[in-house]
Amino acid sequence: MFWADELAARLEGPQVVNDSKTPSGTVHVGSLRGPVILDVIVRALRARQLPTTLLYGVDDLDPMDAQAMLTRDATERWMGAPLAHVPDPAGDCHASYARHFAALFVDTFSGLGIHPDRYYWMSEIYAAGQVDPFVRTALDRAEVVRDIYRRVSRVERPPGWLPVHVICPTCGKVGTTLARDWDGATVAFECLPDLVTWANGCSSSGRIAPFGGAAKLPWNLEWAVQWSIFGVTIEPCGKDLATAGGSRDRSDAIAREVFDREPPINLPYEFLNIGGRKMSSSQGRGVAAHEIAEVVPPEQLRLLMVRPRPNHAIDFDPAGTDAIPRLFDESDRIAAASAGIEVKGDLPPDHDRVFAASLVDPDADLLAAGAAYRPPFAHLALLLQVPGVDVTARLEAEKGAPLTDAERQLLAERTRAARGWLETYAPERARIEVHRDGLPPAAAQLDADQRGALAGLAATLPAAEAWDGESVQTAIFDAARVAGLPAGRIFAALYLAFLGRSSGPRAGWLLASLPPDFVVERLRVASARDTLSA
Repeated sequence: MFWADELAARLEGPQVVNDSKTPSGTVHVGSLRGPVILDVIVRALRARQLPTTLLYGVDDLDPMDAQAMLTRDATERWMGAPLAHVPDPAGDCHASYARHFAALFVDTFSGLGIHPDRYYWMSEIYAAGQVDPFVRTALDRAEVVRDIYRRVSRVERPPGWLPVHVICPTCGKVGTTLARDWDGATVAFECLPDLVTWANGCSSSGRIAPFGGAAKLPWNLEWAVQWSIFGVTIEPCGKDLATAGGSRDRSDAIAREVFDREPPINLPYEFLNIGGRKMSSSQGRGVAAHEIAEVVPPEQLRLLMVRPRPNHAIDFDPAGTDAIPRLFDESDRIAAASAGIEVKGDLPPDHDRVFAASLVDPDADLLAAGAAYRPPFAHLALLLQVPGVDVTARLEAEKGAPLTDAERQLLAERTRAARGWLETYAPERARIEVHRDGLPPAAAQLDADQRGALAGLAATLPAAEAWDGESVQTAIFDAARVAGLPAGRIFAALYLAFLGRSSGPRAGWLLASLPPDFVVERLRVASARDTLSA
């Protein structure tokens, strides 16, 4: 059973699904896995007719801290201040640094078919007084909180430590203050110059009532407070938070022992990695979510996140690789199989449910969507680089029928994606320039065996089953076999003859993108010794 269906099958009654994010800078594409997983869960719950609410929050009262400091987005002047109080660094009319970077991220949601029933900002929740009862409870039970940190995570807090961070009324920083001496109405605080290494306090001290947004709770308590305020029943989290004794364990214990409620169901999910390493904005590894969403269409981006089960890591490195074309190929195979079309290779378990989860529209007709003609991504990228090609007409010829309106829309989407990939992420070998006016000088490198194979291909290619990538690729392999030449050497010969270099895109699709007469004539010219030596 599909993983989201497994979860939904064991639940009854109304459900509230929640997630939140600290907008400490540009958010990488790996952070989209959580929202996509939540959306798939919500769809499964609603398919069972369970009343379900999807929430997404922005933890914008968190300080600009060490993590933000490591990114290009940090502003040294504001280190330690709540992100909601830091000015918009781009000056593009957002109310704060938090609003700017949160908008870049959550603005991708709608295009992905993710529609939270409510967005909330913790700075507003605090200011409205909704957290005040929980602040009071946390201060009254400070010893319980200290014991949880010690018992669950082996984290020792000093005697008198209170689980609250005052926003300094003098310098406005929240990451540099230490609170003590709760008297039931106020706490004593100090804004310390050396409390943390990434921000300097102003040395102010005094007493303050920690309510109405004048202070915030530490993250583990704030997380548990969100569950209570919103009645959260399900909240997946990344595996870094779900380690034994980690953040989720602390918050679960705080929910039970401090705020007297059961924590929501957890579904830990793995990371989206680059080269086996977790994407990290602070370490400069990864691609911004809003940037990749401009190149990879929603269906393929959702598929990237949901094809593996949540507890399986994803490795995705789009820069200088074929990762994006391979993602499209996998998407096309799953789509076709879901429409009952036979495909080659292995498919994921419950591939039809994976396909449904990848679609933006939860009510889409799966058979129609899967049966639609989908031009192979790498082939389309190739066609877009060949001068004089009418791409739509060429693809209609390959399909054998006019494109439907839906297929034309899909083609337009893929055309934008292919152009974006070529401009931003494609390896150099994918960028081509066919030498149309004559044999490239590099073709002089061809040896006798390669020329013989090209001559054989020139003789057999006109009889190919069809003038498409698959048929031409088959003809190339056959020519290599007949000539007794390793396939790699005939491919290198083709690239030299047409591109003037020894590597390039898939040769069958390259040749099939060109007029047949031109291809055959070029093969004959390239195979002639006297032409090469002239």
